[in-house]
Order: sequence, then structure tokens, then C-alpha cells
Amino acid sequence: MPFLNIEIKAKCQQPDVIRDYLISHNAEFVGTDEQTDTYFHTSNGRLKLREGLIENNLIFYERRNTAGPKDSQFQLIKIPDAAGLKEVLEKSNGIKVVVKKRREIYYIVNVKFHIDIVTALGSFVEIEAGNIRADLSREQLKDQCEHYLKEFGIQQNDLIEVSYSDMLMAIA
Repeated sequence: MPFLNIEIKAKCQQPDVIRDYLISHNAEFVGTDEQTDTYFHTSNGRLKLREGLIENNLIFYERRNTAGPKDSQFQLIKIPDAAGLKEVLEKSNGIKVVVKKRREIYYIVNVKFHIDIVTALGSFVEIEAGNIRADLSREQLKDQCEHYLKEFGIQQNDLIEVSYSDMLMAIA
């Protein structure tokens, strides 16, 4: 079943400010995960296998590269044998790029927050207002995302249009 996120990614020079805000607003701290996202070649959209201690998922998504809140249509499947699936996908599709990151994961109701340190790229914050935990319209999700953009004081020039995978391929 496909789900919808309205999401942003932004450079984060002061992750402590974001962390303090989340803690002071009773965000649920899920944990800190060391994640490896392996992106595979596809004919459309993006396909990645996320391997971590908290999250192990195969994720297919389609999203335009634009700054600010953007729609992301996605499907997510929990994976019990990530290593086996990775081997099959590598043989069948080939690996496009690998992203390694340290990710703090928080929730406020249906809004998921990531404070990321990405190898070779630096620190970022992501806000994902999604309908996977709540039955909300696209407009309601967009309003939530914009609310947290303001709360965190994220400036337009800090917004990132592309994925970490695109950023890594651009510097390779």
C-alpha cells in the first residue's frame, strides 16, 4: 500500500537546537541508528535497502527534486534478511550508490524527525509529515511540515532539493 509523506531536508548547523526543541516538546525518541542505505538501479523512482539496528526496510519512492515541502509517494516493506535481499538486488539491478549515516529518530504524533550525520556530507535535519500513522490529507501534512520549518527556524537557503544519494554521486 502506498503512503504519502510531505517532507523536507535541510542543512543543520546546530543539531543541538533541533534536539532540544524535540525533547522539550515531548517527542518520542526512537533511538540512534547507524544506517546504510543501498540504492539500486531502477527504470523509474528510487529503490533503496535500509540496513540498521532500528530500521531494516526496502523502500521504493517517487519524489521530485524541489526545495521546501515536497510530496513523496512511497512503499515500505520490513526486511528480516537484509543481507540476502541485498545480494539478490545487487545481482539483478546493480548498486547505484551507498549512503552511510548516523540517524537520531524522533516522532511527534505522525511527524517523523531525523537528525542525520551523513558520511562525506555533514549534518542535516529531515521532517517527514506522513499519513502512515494518521489519516491526514495532503494539505494537513503540508501544514505540519511548514509549522516545523518555522519552529526550527530553517531558512530557504538551507533547504536541500535532492537526496543524500544524489549529493554523494555529485561529489564522486
